[in-house]
Amino acid sequence: MDARDTQAFDDCLKEALAQTREWMPRWLTQLQTVLKDRESSTGQMGEKQGLMRARNALESHRDRIVAGFLTAMAEAVEQAIPRSGSSSRGPRSVSFDELELMGDDQVQETVELARVQQVVQMSVDEEQLALTALLSTAQGYELVNADANPLRAEVIVAALMKTFKGLHVEPAVRARWLQAGALSLGSELRDMYLQLGMMLGQAGIEPAAYAVIQAPESRPVPNASLASGASKALGRGDEEPGQEVLSSDALLTLDHLHQLLVGNLDQSGDAPSDQGASGSGNAMVRTLASEVVSLMLKRIAADERLLPPVREMLQEMKPALLQLARSEPRFFADRQNPARRMLDAITERSLAFTSEQDRGYGPFSNQVRNILKALKMPGPDISVRLEQLLEDLNRSQAEAVAPAQVQARGLAVQTLVRVEQRNLLAERVAAEIRHRNDFEKSPGVVRRFLTSAWSQVIAQARLEVSETPSIKPADSPAFRYSEVLPDLLWSSQLALASLNRPRLVKVIPTVLRTLREGLDSIEYPREQTEAFFQALMGLHEAAYKTQRNEPPVVDEPVSIQPEMDDEPWMQRTEARDSCLMDDVFLDSPLTSTQPAFLETRPMQRDWADLKAEMAGQHAANLPVGTWVDISQDGHAVRWQITWASPHGTLFLFTGANGRSLSMTKRGLERLQEQNRLRVVADHGVVDEALDEVARQAWLNSAKADGL
Repeated sequence: MDARDTQAFDDCLKEALAQTREWMPRWLTQLQTVLKDRESSTGQMGEKQGLMRARNALESHRDRIVAGFLTAMAEAVEQAIPRSGSSSRGPRSVSFDELELMGDDQVQETVELARVQQVVQMSVDEEQLALTALLSTAQGYELVNADANPLRAEVIVAALMKTFKGLHVEPAVRARWLQAGALSLGSELRDMYLQLGMMLGQAGIEPAAYAVIQAPESRPVPNASLASGASKALGRGDEEPGQEVLSSDALLTLDHLHQLLVGNLDQSGDAPSDQGASGSGNAMVRTLASEVVSLMLKRIAADERLLPPVREMLQEMKPALLQLARSEPRFFADRQNPARRMLDAITERSLAFTSEQDRGYGPFSNQVRNILKALKMPGPDISVRLEQLLEDLNRSQAEAVAPAQVQARGLAVQTLVRVEQRNLLAERVAAEIRHRNDFEKSPGVVRRFLTSAWSQVIAQARLEVSETPSIKPADSPAFRYSEVLPDLLWSSQLALASLNRPRLVKVIPTVLRTLREGLDSIEYPREQTEAFFQALMGLHEAAYKTQRNEPPVVDEPVSIQPEMDDEPWMQRTEARDSCLMDDVFLDSPLTSTQPAFLETRPMQRDWADLKAEMAGQHAANLPVGTWVDISQDGHAVRWQITWASPHGTLFLFTGANGRSLSMTKRGLERLQEQNRLRVVADHGVVDEALDEVARQAWLNSAKADGL
C-alpha cells in the first residue's frame, strides 16, 4: 500500500465523520416527523401514548444522541479497521453458546438490532459493495475484503444501538426509535457512501477485484432415503419416526430458541397431537427441539470439509436424534450429553480425512456404520446406547494408534516443554549479561555470542541444577559458566588485556576450555561457533602482541541491539525427539528426510485461490484442535494441532495416521507467508452448525415483524 492509498483511506474516514455531523441531526428531525405522523394516524390510545413518549424523549435527548453517536461511531470505525495479525470482525449474529447465557432483555435487544440491520442493509447494499471495493484497494488488498470497510452498515447500526443504550430511556422507547428511523437511516447512509465513493475515485483509487471461486459441482443424491431425509430436514415429506410436523406457528425465532435453551418452556402442556401450535407445554418443546436438530443436520450435510459418505452417515442418525429430542430436548446444547459427544467425535475425526483412500478412513467408516446399525435396532434408551457406543468408538480409535506413536508423542511433548523452558530462561540470562558493566565495552562478536549460544549454555546448566538438588551450586557447571564471564569479557577488550599479558596468558586456556565444555554440553554445532573462536583468538593474539608503549586499537562499542530472533533453539537430539519439521521442508521441495509427507493428495482447488481465505489467520492465534492443510508442491497434507506450549512458541501436530510433527511459531509464520498453510477448521463442526441455527433464528426474528 503506497502513501497515496494510505492518505486516501485516512481522508475517507475523516470525511465520513464530517458528513455524519451533518446528516445525524437531519436524521433525528426525520425520525421525529415519522413519530409524530404515526402518533396522529393511529387510533389505538396505548400506541398513541407510546409514540408520544418516544417523541418527547427524542426531543429531550437530541443533543446527547448527536454527541454520543459521533463518539460511538468513531470508536466503532477504529475497532473495525483490519489490523495486522488479527481478523477484524464487526457486529454479528449471536452464537449458540452466547444465546444460552443471555437474558430476555438481551435477546430482545439482539432482535431489534437484527431488524434494523436488515432494513438498512437492503437500502445501502449496492452502494456499500462499491465503497468496500474502493476501500479494499486503499488498504492494499488486491481482492475485495468485506472487513476492509470499517464504515459498513452493521458497524454504524451497532454504534447507534450503543448510543441509545447509553441513555436512560425505556426499552420500548428505544425500540420505537429504531423501528421508525430505519428507512431514513438507510437513505442517509446510502447518500454518504455515494459521496465517499466519488471522493475515492477522484483520488485515483480503483476498485479491487472480486475473487471468483468456482462453485462445487452439484452432487446427485446417492439414494432415496437420503433424499427423503433432506426433504424432511426442511419440514417437507412424510413424518419420520419421532418427528413432529413443523407448523408455520413453530417458526424458530431467537426468542423461541432462547426459551428452549434456558428451559422456560418445560411445563405441562397440550398433547403431542397439537404439534406445538398452542405455543406452550411439552409439545412446543419437542417441536422446537426437532427443528433445531433438523437445521443442525442440514448445516452439517452442507459442510464440504467432511467427505460425502460421512455427511450421508450423519444424516442417517437423524431418526435417532429426533427420538432423543423428545425426552432430552436440549441434548445438542449439553457438551457432556452422549449424543452431542458422539456427533463431536465423529465430525472431529472425519476432518482428518481428505479422501476415502486415506489410511485409517476404511476402519473409521466401518465403525460409524456399526453405530448406525446399533441405533436402528430395538433396545434400551437411545441415550444409554449412545453412551456405550461412544465408549466403543473412543476405545477403537485409541487402539488404532500404535504404541510407538503414543510413546513418540509423549516424548515430543516432554521435549518441547523443556525446550521452551530453556529458551525462556536463556532470554533472562541474556538480559542479565547485558546489564553487566563490562558488557558494552566488549566487541560485538563477543556480545552476540554471549546473548545467544552462551545464554543457552547457562540456562541449560541452571535447569540441570534445579533438577538435581544434590549438586551444590558452587560445584555446578552453571556456576563455572557464569564465572568465566569476567575473564572472557576482559580478555576480549584489547585496551585492557594488552596492559596485563601475564593474566591474559593465564586465563586464555581456562576460558577456551570452559567455552568448549559448555557448548558441548548442549550439543551446540561447532561449525556455528568456529567464526567466534577464530575472532576471539585473534583478539587475544592482538592483545598479547601489543606493546605497552603502543596506543591500543580500541573497538568502539556499537549500540547494543537485543537479539530479535524469537526462534527457539534446539539441540539435535531435541529436534529428533520432538519430530521437528526442519527448514528443508519450509524452504525447499519435499525430500526423503521427511517421511511424514510422502502420502499426499492433489489439492481440489488451486492453492493461490485460497490466499484470501487465509487473511487474518496467524499462527499465534491458532488454538489447539485446529485442523490445517499444509501445501507442498501442489499437494496438501492434513494435520491437527494437538498441543501448544504454554507460551505459544512451539506446536505439536498429529496426522490422520497418528504420526507426530512439531513446528516453531516462526516456522508456522513462514508457511503462512508462503501461502502454504490453510486453516480448515478452528472450531468444532457441530459448534459451527449450531451457530448457523442461531443465525437462522436471528434472521427469522428480524423478519417476524415489519418495521
